[in-house]
Amino acid sequence: MILAALCPHTGSPAANDHLKKQIQWLLFFRVLFLSLMLGISVLLQTKAPSIFLPPLHYLAYFIAGLYVFTILSALMVRIIQCYSRFGYMQITLDTLLVTLLVFSTGGSQSVFTVVYFFPIVMGAFMLFRPGSLLFAALSTLLFGSQLVVEYGGYASRFVQTYPSHLSSFQMLLHYFAIYSLTFFLVAILSSMLSTRLQRTEAELFQTASDYDRLSFLYKQIFDDINTGIITVDADSRVTSFNRAAELITGYRPGEILGRNLSQIFSGLEIPLRDDERRQMTALPRRDGETIPVGYSCARLNAPEDTENGYVFTLQDLSQIKKMEAQVQQAEKMATIGEMAAGIAHELRNPLAAISGAVQLLERETRDESINKRLFDIIMRESDRLDATIRDFLVFSKPVNPEKEWFSVLALAREALETLGQNPDWNSALRLDLEIPSDLNGWGDPQLIRQVLLNLVANSANACRTMENGRILLRAEEQSENAIVLEVIDNGIGIPEDLRERIFEPFFTTRETGTGLGLAIVRQIVHSHGGTISLRDAHPQATLFSVSLPLP
Repeated sequence: MILAALCPHTGSPAANDHLKKQIQWLLFFRVLFLSLMLGISVLLQTKAPSIFLPPLHYLAYFIAGLYVFTILSALMVRIIQCYSRFGYMQITLDTLLVTLLVFSTGGSQSVFTVVYFFPIVMGAFMLFRPGSLLFAALSTLLFGSQLVVEYGGYASRFVQTYPSHLSSFQMLLHYFAIYSLTFFLVAILSSMLSTRLQRTEAELFQTASDYDRLSFLYKQIFDDINTGIITVDADSRVTSFNRAAELITGYRPGEILGRNLSQIFSGLEIPLRDDERRQMTALPRRDGETIPVGYSCARLNAPEDTENGYVFTLQDLSQIKKMEAQVQQAEKMATIGEMAAGIAHELRNPLAAISGAVQLLERETRDESINKRLFDIIMRESDRLDATIRDFLVFSKPVNPEKEWFSVLALAREALETLGQNPDWNSALRLDLEIPSDLNGWGDPQLIRQVLLNLVANSANACRTMENGRILLRAEEQSENAIVLEVIDNGIGIPEDLRERIFEPFFTTRETGTGLGLAIVRQIVHSHGGTISLRDAHPQATLFSVSLPLP
């Protein structure tokens, strides 16, 4: 804060840099201006002496001292931090040097009196109005002081042959008034010019900054937009080529710029009249592949005295075409699925009739008859086909869960009780529950029950050859956002190469399996916004983990 008060330009890098450059120009013009003036005066004086000049060796000393002082000042510019204070000091010393020069060359009669304008003008351009008025006042004070010295006859004490022409006080006032008014007039005019120049420079800087910002924004939009843009001149030569066009065509800008558009992309045509409709064409890429693109062409309305051109906007339609084909395929598969579901539903009625007729025939057949075994095969395969159709119908229907809060423990016990009533259930299989009594889940209870039935039945099948088969049904609240259900068995496990396929429809490793149980499980879990995963629990064991989100 204190440094900023003592040095106004401290803390403003742009102002400091600007003032530093002006100080460097001040040092340059000081040497150039005074050297030329003194040099020309000396040359003219040697041919026809007409003005008072001190001896040449004094002038040589003056110029040498001026050079040394300027060199030292230039070195100091690199290390100082307060350029405004340094500028005041330099211009003050310039004013003193001019006073010494004027006094040494005749005082009131010196031809170098106009050199006072130099520090005044430099003060205006470097320090604006306060600087110009300050150095106008300082110049007036110093010039008036040497007029008093000259009027009093004290100048001859310093220069014996001093040409004094101030013989009256009226003449002294005349010189003082004329030059002082001139100094302040120059100060006011130069400060006005410097202020206007400063304002113009600020506006120009702001305009240049706005232009640079707009240019950068245009370049960013031109390069980052995902629509290909190609501009051509009136002769169809490519003038610009953005990054999206490079990705679409495979060509680099250096390979395209300046070339005729029709020679590279014959499918892109300039319309005979203004037509804003988007057109399609097959565009050859650099790698030889031909892709479908949509494009439009518009005229570039350039300023006067400038040739008009055209702008092409391109869009790669390859992905859109693939998506259209996928949608068509999906619609086709959906139609086939509806037909398959209808056929499966219609098959259940004749299948039920066949099963019923076989049961009646079986009652009238003796146990030792060979037909008994045939009837058993028909019944078994009919039941298997009925189970497959039932699962297929469940899988083909959209799952719209009706969610509500339910007790996880009560639902697990209900599922295990249902499985225990199945005649094919292995009663020697051990079932354990590790579920907190106060754990509640959020979902459709009937659908979650179906998930538990299928997972436990799948684990029971894996343990059918185990002597001490065990299934653990575990649940816990993983966080405030989800609960996790785990079904763990110590069965034969699932081979690594089959794990990615077990959730695929109709994939099964059992002869009597439908291959839809785990597919239905995944469908139900995903409809609840959850996830299901499979991993090893321990050697020769499998763990299914189901995560269900909470509201």
